[in-house]
Amino acid sequence: MNLRHDPMRWGQPSQNPEPWPPHLPPAGGPGLPGWLEERLFDQRIVMIRGPLTPEGATGVAAALLTLDAAGTAPVQLHVASGAGELAAALSVIDVIDSMASPVHAVVTSEAGGAVVAVLAAAEKRAAFRHARFRLTEPRAAAVSGTADEVARAAGQHLRELEEITLRLVELTGQTRSRIEDDLSAGRGLTAQEALEYGLIEEIIGKS
Repeated sequence: MNLRHDPMRWGQPSQNPEPWPPHLPPAGGPGLPGWLEERLFDQRIVMIRGPLTPEGATGVAAALLTLDAAGTAPVQLHVASGAGELAAALSVIDVIDSMASPVHAVVTSEAGGAVVAVLAAAEKRAAFRHARFRLTEPRAAAVSGTADEVARAAGQHLRELEEITLRLVELTGQTRSRIEDDLSAGRGLTAQEALEYGLIEEIIGKS
């Protein structure tokens, strides 16, 4: 099987790209200058960078929805995030599940925690040769309040964690017990191991 591919083929640039809407928050975290965000958006590329927070998830979701409304060409989701809050990941997953445009995810450096579940929601999944993966239980947002409120939040977190686990079981074909054990142990994977595990479908740049 030839795994040498051009990552840009995962999503074709829009024939009539729309400029980056000024009202959208930065997608996926800080760090990129505005002109680069705009160029990426023109190419139908959205990035998740750094820990996925609720604010970052809002930017990613807004960018995905805007591109989905602009056309049906695939949207590339470039992932470089080793962790994130479970609720933030679920909000991005809900948007991906609702999109008419296919989402093609590429792990450019790392994917871990709740971000692995976002990767699982994509129609196609690839990674660069030196990308790394870490299966860990996604963390919950800190909760304060009465004992009943904390207990309800804990119960909600467990239900959401189960949803993520079942999605990974369906994607990878691994048993539920193995997924749960790997999440609990914080298992790390290379790109090749992630391919064999079923998290991705191909490695970009490898003969």
